[in-house]
Amino acid sequence: MYEQLRAEHGPVAPALLHEDVPIWVVLGHSENMHMLRTPSQFTRDTRLFTSMQDGTVKPDHPLMPIFAWQPICCHAEGDEHLRLRGAVTGAMTTIDHRGIRRHISRATQELVNKFCEEGRADLVSQFAEYLPMAVMCEIFGMSEEYNDRIVHAARDMLKGTETAISSNEYIMDVLMRLTARRRAEPEDDFTSHLINHPARLTDEEVGQHLRVVLIVSYEATANLIANVLRVVLTDPRFRAQLKGGQMTVPEAVEQSLWDEPPFSTIFPYVAKQETELGGQRIRKGDGLILGIAPGNVDPRVRPDLKANMQGNRSHLAFSGGPHECPGQDIGRAIADVGVDALLARLPDVQLACEEDELRWRSSIMNRHLVDLPVKFAPKPQQDVMQRPSIKPASQQRAANWQVSSPKPQPTAAEAAAPVPVATPEPARRPGLFRRLLRWWRGD
Repeated sequence: MYEQLRAEHGPVAPALLHEDVPIWVVLGHSENMHMLRTPSQFTRDTRLFTSMQDGTVKPDHPLMPIFAWQPICCHAEGDEHLRLRGAVTGAMTTIDHRGIRRHISRATQELVNKFCEEGRADLVSQFAEYLPMAVMCEIFGMSEEYNDRIVHAARDMLKGTETAISSNEYIMDVLMRLTARRRAEPEDDFTSHLINHPARLTDEEVGQHLRVVLIVSYEATANLIANVLRVVLTDPRFRAQLKGGQMTVPEAVEQSLWDEPPFSTIFPYVAKQETELGGQRIRKGDGLILGIAPGNVDPRVRPDLKANMQGNRSHLAFSGGPHECPGQDIGRAIADVGVDALLARLPDVQLACEEDELRWRSSIMNRHLVDLPVKFAPKPQQDVMQRPSIKPASQQRAANWQVSSPKPQPTAAEAAAPVPVATPEPARRPGLFRRLLRWWRGD
C-alpha cells in the first residue's frame, strides 16, 4: 500500500483513517525527518488538529486513545515540553542498567522454564509478549501487577478495536493506583523518581507519562523481539552471519529496526501553519502520519533493500527531533539480552511450520506476528538465580539455531587410526601495549 501511494503521489500522500478522517501519510525519509525536526511548522498538540476541532473525530472513535490530547511531553511544546520531558529523562537516568540487564536475563529464564521441558513453544504468546511487560513492571516498581490481563490490555489498546477504550481505562487505573502508592511511600524505582523530580508533576501528569512509557516500550519491544526471532529462524543468510560471528545479536536487532520497525507509523502530527511538504500543499490544522516503515525503505536513501545496515542508526524506528524516544536504550537492552539468552537456552530451536504459514495482524500503527511456533529438544529447567552454565548465544560460534542433519560417522578404519597429537606452539610474547601496561602496574 505504501509503495502504491508513493508511486501515485510521491513522498507525501493523502489518505483516510477510520471513519473517513483525512490524513497525510509522509512516506519519504527526508520529508519525515524535516517534519520531526521542524517544531516551528509541525506539532504533536492534537488540540490543533482540524478533524478534532470540527467533530470529524467523534468521542467514541476507535483511535481516540491516540488522538486525544493528554498532559504529556509527547503533546507539549516549548517550556512545557522541556519541563515534562526533563522529568521523564531525569527519571530514566536513575535506572540501574546493569541491574535491569540481570533482571532481563532472569525473566527470560523464568519464561523459558515454563515451556523448555515440552520441546515446543509459541515464541510470540509465550515469550515476546511477556518479557517486555515483566521488565517494565520491574522498572516501574509494580511487579505485583504483572499478569496476563495487563499484557493483553497493553496489546489491545493500540489495535483500534471496540475494546481499546476499556483496555486503556484498565491500564490507567493500574498506573494511577501505583502513583498514589509511590506518592505516599516512595521507593527507588522509575515511578518514585518521576514523582519526586524537581519538575513537580501532578498525579495526572505522572500517570499519563507512565502510560506512554509503558505502552510504547512494551509494544515496540514485543514486536522487535518477535521480528528478530522470526528472521533468525527463517533467513539462512541472517542465521549464518549470527552463527559465524559476522553479526552480533545487537547488530541483528538494529538490522530489524530498519527492515521491520516495531511501529510502522506514529500520528498525528499537525501543521501549525500552511506549508509545503514533499510537493504537497499542507493546510494549517492538517494531520500527518510519521511513516516509519515507508521512510525506512525510501528508495532515495536505500536503493538496495538487501544491503546490510549494520552500524547505521539513521532509521526512523525511534522517531527523531524533540520527540525522539527517550527509552530506546531500554528497548534495545530487552531485545538484545532476551534474544541472546533464549538462543543460548535453546540452541537447536527451529520453526515448527512453513514460513508461509505464519500469521500476521496489522493495524494502522504496526504489523506483528500472531504466533511463532517452534520445536527443539526438551531441556531441563534452570535455577534462574544462578549464573548460566553456558555462554551467551553471541559467543557460541558453533551453535546452530536450526536442527541440522546428523554428521557422518567415521568408518571402522578411520576410528582405529591413531589421532595425531598437535605440538604446542611456543607462548607468544605479549604485545607492546600489554608490556607497557604490566610495567605501569608494576607486574
